[in-house]
Amino acid sequence: MSFLDQLISNTVRADVRAVKSYQVADASGYIKLDAMENPYPLPQQLREELGARLAGVALNRYPPSYASLQQAICANLGVPAGYDVMLGNGSDELISILAMACARQEPGQRAVLLAPVPAFVMYARSAQFAGMDFVGVPLNPDFSLDMPAMLAAIEEHRPALVFLAYPNNPTGNLFASADIERLLAALGDTGIAVVDEAYEPFAQHSFMGRLPEFENLVVMRTVSKLGLAGIRLGYMSAAPALLAQFEKVRPPYNVNVLTQAAAEFALEHLDVLNAQAALLNSARDDLARRLAELPGVTVFPSKANFLLIRVADSDDVCAKLLARRVLIKNMSKMHAALANCLRISVSTPEENSLFYDAFKASLV
Repeated sequence: MSFLDQLISNTVRADVRAVKSYQVADASGYIKLDAMENPYPLPQQLREELGARLAGVALNRYPPSYASLQQAICANLGVPAGYDVMLGNGSDELISILAMACARQEPGQRAVLLAPVPAFVMYARSAQFAGMDFVGVPLNPDFSLDMPAMLAAIEEHRPALVFLAYPNNPTGNLFASADIERLLAALGDTGIAVVDEAYEPFAQHSFMGRLPEFENLVVMRTVSKLGLAGIRLGYMSAAPALLAQFEKVRPPYNVNVLTQAAAEFALEHLDVLNAQAALLNSARDDLARRLAELPGVTVFPSKANFLLIRVADSDDVCAKLLARRVLIKNMSKMHAALANCLRISVSTPEENSLFYDAFKASLV
């Protein structure tokens, strides 16, 4: 063993050494339908106005308090009166902050983060890196919550955190709101439910306005799916006393000045982003209908900006699409429930049409 190998073995945690890093595929020259992005840029006039706004940002100074951005989010994105938001470098950072804050380690017992699976991969990763145990509860075959299993897991493990993506990634469906209410009641004062509303612009269903009903509820969102993935901004709200505890874990200056300025500008033009989301919702439903008409293709209901489908051989279809310069996500190895499943981001009419033709040809 070399000196460097020995150094890594002696210093880096074994569980970190054992996992692979998060990989982002090179999309140069491809139709990119693998990351649930909004394909529409801002209109040219707004891009020019944004450029002028960013030119006035003081890059030589540390970011100031993000109070003005907090106020803009609260005013425009449905945060209840009397509630505030905490901002993060994408929702990934907020997930990590929640896990770190709740990773209590009693003698002989580690705190638990629980989520239905399949789910967003960062729930399990953040639990691991924070020193929590992750417990995954399989969804029903139709991807709804298995309520007897969820309630039994809460009773057995008393999780500090339960993450519920709403709609769920990668399945695209909304869990029943009555089921989420039952889970909040079951957690009581021993656990926090985090409703992750990353796809809220498309689902148009939210627990944000219901925060005053549940003191053990956190609602988390990102502006990535709204069309601002490049600025990396997430936000979450909860009962003020609870949010104050998470604030202690947030790194200083975690939201940079360019992100703050771009987000404030975008919120001034929220109607443009909402109109783009409406276009994607319509395109999603149209693409789902066309795909469902193809032989051997199962399309699952979606309230997000992507579709989950099942084919006879996902590896073969994915390879053929790749050869045709189309990037989608092969989900078949993520979880047994996703056998032969593919996830496709909904895009512009032109890209959706190119994907459809390439996909249809790949089924042969």
